Amino acid sequence: MERPSKEQISQLPLYVGLDLIDISLVENEQEAALAIRALENEPCLGYDTESKPIFQKGEISPGPSLIQLATQTKAFLFPTRFPAAVAAAKALLTNPNIQKVGFGIKDDNRELRSKLDIDIVNTHDLSMTLKHLVGEKNSIGARAAVAMVLGKRLGKGAQKSNWGAYPLRANQIQYAANDAHAAICVKKGIEQKE
Repeated sequence: MERPSKEQISQLPLYVGLDLIDISLVENEQEAALAIRALENEPCLGYDTESKPIFQKGEISPGPSLIQLATQTKAFLFPTRFPAAVAAAKALLTNPNIQKVGFGIKDDNRELRSKLDIDIVNTHDLSMTLKHLVGEKNSIGARAAVAMVLGKRLGKGAQKSNWGAYPLRANQIQYAANDAHAAICVKKGIEQKE
């Protein structure tokens, strides 16, 4: 297994991930309770956050606009503008029995702690795992990891969109869910190759 070039990645089939029907937005107490029930007994969840992009030098990030958690079959998106969504995400992220896997998650965790007072526990950074597996000196991001482990190309179309705007557009919902979904799929893929 080795890190593919940008050209090699561009030739791969697109990572499809989850359909919109398998992605739930958490906006109120009822949806928050459903999300907790659906995810609280999972041993491992794919995890990511999205933040409003910073366009001006010196501008300070308002913190994560969205927290994403996914299993191999479904994803839940927690917009941080809704207190019930933040409370549900916090309950899951601070649960020591659930491992949270993602890419480059140190920055996500720092933002969650400083902006939302969420002290996430039991995390696993797949960037570092893959870096050690293939003997790279640089960490490996989601796009390269999906190419290496799953043989697919992760679309980055909505990456720089305004995550602070609401409601989210369908392409943002799918993009955000797939970032967390790809993490859990890469973790399973690594386990199968070991």
